[in-house]
Amino acid sequence: MNIAFLLKPKQSVAYLYSDFSVRQALEKMRHYGYTAIPVINREGKYIGTVSEGDFLWYLSDCFHKREEVSQKTIEEIPLTKVIRRDSYRSVKITANVRELLDVALNQNFVPVVDDLGSFIGIVTRRDIIINLTTKDESEQVVTASV
Repeated sequence: MNIAFLLKPKQSVAYLYSDFSVRQALEKMRHYGYTAIPVINREGKYIGTVSEGDFLWYLSDCFHKREEVSQKTIEEIPLTKVIRRDSYRSVKITANVRELLDVALNQNFVPVVDDLGSFIGIVTRRDIIINLTTKDESEQVVTASV
């Protein structure tokens, strides 16, 4: 199986820019109803993925430091202060299926990049499962008819 076959291309995927404010990021995530969303820079390079948990940990840290968090301050806080760069792994478009599966076991989607690190889309765990299930069922039909 080729990763490109399962790829949801960048133009059909919601993503955030790394120069967004926390408010902008939260609004976009809420609009789409996502719990995690890829983050890229303006040049298109994959930076990481931000999740609801990242925002909660950031707020928790603010409360512990007794920093003020308000509607006004979240407009000024850059998204880069919230994102944990190691939370979601990406794979290259040339990765093999085993590598894709290893990453997909621990996250709902896998960001896919080209050889230069540019974000080109995602592969969802759901699409992987559907593809493997459909493939398995078609093999069973062939075996049963032989």
